[in-house]
Amino acid sequence: MPDPSAPSPTPTSPQSPSLTERRKAATQQEISLAAARLFAEHGAEGTTAEDIARTSGVSLRTFYRYFRTKEDAVAPLLAEGSRQWIELLAATAPGTPPLTALLDSARASLTPAPGRAAESLAWTRGLLRAMPDDPALRDVWHRVHHDAEAALRPVLAGLTGLAAEGLEARLLAAAANTAMRVAVESWAAADTPPTAAADLADTTFRRLAGPLLPPA
Repeated sequence: MPDPSAPSPTPTSPQSPSLTERRKAATQQEISLAAARLFAEHGAEGTTAEDIARTSGVSLRTFYRYFRTKEDAVAPLLAEGSRQWIELLAATAPGTPPLTALLDSARASLTPAPGRAAESLAWTRGLLRAMPDDPALRDVWHRVHHDAEAALRPVLAGLTGLAAEGLEARLLAAAANTAMRVAVESWAAADTPPTAAADLADTTFRRLAGPLLPPA
């Protein structure tokens, strides 16, 4: 039997990544950025794993240590956008209506900012335009969104009070993820400025939720 007089164990906080882990993550990100640039500029057929390795300053052996194929190399960059959106959604103030939370977080994550955030939107557009010619690149895009959908479930469950693995939460996560994906794909296919991506996300969420909204 446990001793009731014994002090409670001190909660342990998650350990920070080690220097080695941070270096690996940085290398992976640099390779991913190089791959995105090359795919956007030269397309899938015009880019090789050797090109990506050379541009990112690593050996081909190092490239294959991190990624199985040239298309896999862009997964971290594509996943970063979803991660930022979900983190913003998870940070929503308690009591915020779910639709408002979705609209605000989507707009914030797709609004261009100085530096890499703005560049990432341009690279994403180039990648999405290259996808019709490369089924493997499309597979990466859909795999990233499959993972994002799973990550959305507990966040949306917390906002709505639904069971994270229940049917309603799964449907909601699938719908929200699809709305975001369609918005980004529609933006990438058009010759509109980066700011239009956030506007399209707003439109897709509102049209999806239209039957659920109260009358104006």
